[in-house]
Amino acid sequence: MSENRAAEFSDIEYVFLDRDGVLNRNPSDGRFVTRWEEFQLLPGVAEAIAALNQSGRKVIVVTNQRGVALGLFSHDDLNRLHDRLRERLAARGAHLDAIYVCPHDIGQCNCRKPLTGLFEQAFADFPLAIPGNSVMIGDSLCDIEASNRLGMRSVLVTGGSEPVTAEASRAREIAQKSVASLAAFVDKYLGKNTATGT
Repeated sequence: MSENRAAEFSDIEYVFLDRDGVLNRNPSDGRFVTRWEEFQLLPGVAEAIAALNQSGRKVIVVTNQRGVALGLFSHDDLNRLHDRLRERLAARGAHLDAIYVCPHDIGQCNCRKPLTGLFEQAFADFPLAIPGNSVMIGDSLCDIEASNRLGMRSVLVTGGSEPVTAEASRAREIAQKSVASLAAFVDKYLGKNTATGT
């Protein structure tokens, strides 16, 4: 990892992650992950989160889960899925410091990304977290817009493919960086020792 690449993110202490498309495979055709059996953790995710944990950074998930509002799954279903996710990560030496969920439909709240309510909740719960020492890693325009509204650095996960929609192209244009995966970003920019300076 080059020193210049590491320097761009060397002051990052809080790593915000979208869920679907960053941690797990995003269902196609606008479908939702409704149960654990549909949750496919992406390659390298557990190891990347473990590396962030080892570097002393906080790892926080911020996720829109409109399926609750649509009646496709309940809050309890979602909590059980996230419990299973935590168990899977723990088995690989990794953990999430917090998960913040927007369960609302479009236009019903101030927490559905690209609005910033989920981040504001996190900043309240983690008083040392500020936009300047945080980065948002997401796979969609709403993730990038939310972080940019707050003045956070933003990273787009592309899955290794070229943008095929106007929204995807716009997300790539306004994100500070674009990477194929969370694992690729951590390896390239947030190597295990960059937070400690060693």
